[in-house]
Amino acid sequence: MPDSNIWDHEFPLDPSLCYLNHAAVAPWPKRTADAITAFAIENTTKGATHYPRWEVKEKQIRKQLKTLINAPSVDDIALLKNTSEALSIVAHGLKWSRGDQVVISDQEFPSNRIVWESLARYGVEVIEVDLNSADSPESALINAVTKNTRLISISSVQYATGLKVDLNQLGDFCSDNSVLFCVDAIQSIGATVTDVQACKADFMMADGHKWMLGPEGLALFYCSSKVRDQLQLHQYGWHMVEDSGNYDTKEWDVASSARRFECGSPNMLAIHGLSASLSLLLDIGMASIEQQLNQRIDFLLDTLTAVPGIEILSSREPERQTGIVTFKYSKKEQKALHQSLMASGVICAKRGGGIRFSPHFYTPLPVLEKAVEIVKNS
Repeated sequence: MPDSNIWDHEFPLDPSLCYLNHAAVAPWPKRTADAITAFAIENTTKGATHYPRWEVKEKQIRKQLKTLINAPSVDDIALLKNTSEALSIVAHGLKWSRGDQVVISDQEFPSNRIVWESLARYGVEVIEVDLNSADSPESALINAVTKNTRLISISSVQYATGLKVDLNQLGDFCSDNSVLFCVDAIQSIGATVTDVQACKADFMMADGHKWMLGPEGLALFYCSSKVRDQLQLHQYGWHMVEDSGNYDTKEWDVASSARRFECGSPNMLAIHGLSASLSLLLDIGMASIEQQLNQRIDFLLDTLTAVPGIEILSSREPERQTGIVTFKYSKKEQKALHQSLMASGVICAKRGGGIRFSPHFYTPLPVLEKAVEIVKNS
């Protein structure tokens, strides 16, 4: 396991804060702030003089993301604005027939619900599954599939309670039954080991500003080569053509790679920032990061459950846990508790009927202890 000194200097957070909100927006590592500062200074003093060097950075981040999720090729990686855009590209890129069905869960973040509900104009039915309606969330989803089901779309980790689903089981089922498999992985990439090939995802998407520790405004979109041509394009521009650097030609073809989903200029500022953040994750290794995060979640759960009046709303099954712990405190109304915690420097969220804590791999254990003590005294 790497020495913690590898990352200690990377997070010079205000010591008055207990930052437990990585499931919302994460602080940047120092190297990310340095990269963005350097990019800003370069723009200020030299403009786009070294744009070819920026294009090298764009290629580098595609390689980093390929490695992070074990994609077969960099050609499977698109750089989009956010998860919602990627979901919309899938939802409105597929050709639907009246009576087609999409299966989702009853715990999804609005982005992974609204986009499918918007297909009602085409006669598509959204089946919203109660994940507690069977002996496992996977069984609940699988049981809802009919001969009309075209696609299952599920969050790898539910945003409100941190419930983790078995993507490999779902992917195997979808592959065996000719059902498309779409994974909103915003709450897992950067927190857990991710393997798009092992889980047989057709589509996977995630913003970089949560567990990947990057800036807002840049997201990963993985699209398997075997289904890429099934997505009709609705956005066109200079960047999504095969010969994107040839501005004089009147002839053009859609890029064969996932770059076809990027219609215009890339977000170079966010690319420089996220690339720096990814370098930290890859330097440490996702297996080590997942192990470190699991240790912190176990510690947090043990510390919280020792407090009378606290009810853990997240799953206590190890295989269902990630970086999110949601709880209720019977001694205080949840909205008031959240306001009190925020005022005391415990940066967290009110989700899923309780308070959501989401530390990351680097969060010191004394910070977790302090946060729980503040809960007790709120």
